[in-house]
Amino acid sequence: DVQLQASGGGLVQAGGSLRLSCAASGFTFDDYVIGWFRQAPGKEREGVACIRNSDGASYYGDAVKGRFTVYSDKAKKTVYLQMNSLKPEDTAVYYCAADDHCGGYNYMGYWGQGTLVTVSS
Repeated sequence: DVQLQASGGGLVQAGGSLRLSCAASGFTFDDYVIGWFRQAPGKEREGVACIRNSDGASYYGDAVKGRFTVYSDKAKKTVYLQMNSLKPEDTAVYYCAADDHCGGYNYMGYWGQGTLVTVSS
């Protein structure tokens, strides 16, 4: 079974940093992409970043470009989302998801549980 375990959320002040982790199991790591999504209260789930595990190619949403970095540790089958220069508007529940290529939230087939990130002003 494909399993994704997201962790690392918490409370941070604006301008601070957090690193989220998504531990993957149950599938061949290189055959999948891992995407990060977030959902704030009352808002639609949005794509944050995505990485193709086979070659490390990465993609970012406009709201986080230049502040967030997605990378993977193949040995640990874990994808990380390094979040710097956090803003209050980054407050959301963050999810990791997997599928065969990066797509929107309605495309990704496998989801982990969310981890809450709260950025205080």
